Amino acid sequence: MRDILVHLSRFTTWTGGAEYAARIAAALDASLTGAYVYPSPLYMMPPYGSPALLSVMIENAQAMEHGALQARQAFADWARERGVQRTAWQVAEGYLPDTLGQICNWHDLLVVERDDEMLWGTPQTLATLLLQVGTPCLVVPSVVAPGTGPDCVALAWNGAPEAVRAIHAAIPLLRLARRVVLLCGDRRDVYTGAGYKPPFSIAEHLERHGIGIERQNLDTADERAGHALLDAVAACGADLLVMGAYGRSRFSEWAFGGATRHVLAHAQVPVLMRH
Repeated sequence: MRDILVHLSRFTTWTGGAEYAARIAAALDASLTGAYVYPSPLYMMPPYGSPALLSVMIENAQAMEHGALQARQAFADWARERGVQRTAWQVAEGYLPDTLGQICNWHDLLVVERDDEMLWGTPQTLATLLLQVGTPCLVVPSVVAPGTGPDCVALAWNGAPEAVRAIHAAIPLLRLARRVVLLCGDRRDVYTGAGYKPPFSIAEHLERHGIGIERQNLDTADERAGHALLDAVAACGADLLVMGAYGRSRFSEWAFGGATRHVLAHAQVPVLMRH
């Protein structure tokens, strides 16, 4: 992870998500890009709006863009105080998931803040983003515990391809941790059209990367999986959860499985997800 992107919903102050992104970037000696995206006036224009109203909206968007562009140095100074040596600043206009998806093509990790009073207030909006960007995504609560990096990381494991991709993406962060706890749920049967023996071993895979794990089993009904997962995260003292974003339908922009929706709505620790 050499290039980390953090979405910023404001360009005057930076809160929990930005703080956590800076913490991770400093720990990994990575570059940190701050991205401020504002909506196009054409998207916000009422169907029967007047030309005068459109003119005002365009002027407001231009003023917003100008103010955001002026924040480049302030962001760089703020990040440097937190140990980040290399920064970039990106201002863009457009529909947020699509625009961030384009910017993500140049980055290894996207960090977004989950705040009930802001854009990512619902699991559905977060799910839209997770499905539209190919980059691993770290969803951070607005308030996170202080620290220099992940100390204990919990891995949600059920054998699904999404879980494999999420854990593989998290390896740089796992190397920073003192403890890595594998939370093993029921293995998900996935038809791939091919069989192989012996079965893939996540423990051996991580060991090849120099990462040892503790293993805990999760025995719970599907409808309680999200609750059980967060209870296990709290019980082992994890300060980061890694899990695949499990979808019931790949053609839906929000219909994730119940465990994913529950975690997106209620996790009190940062969650790294990948679909």
